Amino acid sequence: MKILNIKFIAIALLTLMTSGNAFSQISKVEIIATGLTCSMCSNAINKQLKAMEVVESVSTDLNTNTFTVHFKNNNSVQPIVLKNAVEKAGFFVGSMVLTMPFDNVKAQDNAVVKQDEATFVFIDTKAQVLSGEIKVKILDEGFVTQKEYKKLVKSYSKYPTYVDGSDSNYHIKTL
Repeated sequence: MKILNIKFIAIALLTLMTSGNAFSQISKVEIIATGLTCSMCSNAINKQLKAMEVVESVSTDLNTNTFTVHFKNNNSVQPIVLKNAVEKAGFFVGSMVLTMPFDNVKAQDNAVVKQDEATFVFIDTKAQVLSGEIKVKILDEGFVTQKEYKKLVKSYSKYPTYVDGSDSNYHIKTL
């Protein structure tokens, strides 16, 4: 029993040592929505996103169904909240790319970065140090198309947190 506890503590310490902290909030998000058929559809999503207190502005590209959301300073937002806003409008997220500031964060495969209540886990990432504004794509279910997610589940089954479906864990890949 003591050996099991020591192993658990060792794994927890290793996770903490490889984790980093982003020094600020998500500054921009690019959301590609699916299921839109007209400009009224994009209006519904636009309204949901603009109604959020943390949102400074939303721009829309109707050709690609992309919504670019900029946030007010000194606010934070969880990606799940943005996903829920798109779904509340009656549509789905096909892709979500976050622009996040990093301050010398060591990113590598399976490394963890905590930001507020969110935990970001790097997947398929070469060892590197991230500084400045970096774009990352969320690869979890509900943040990519169902077709893409089915492919990713097979590829990423080696990451134990990928298939657990936690709303506070986001699996990201640098772009």
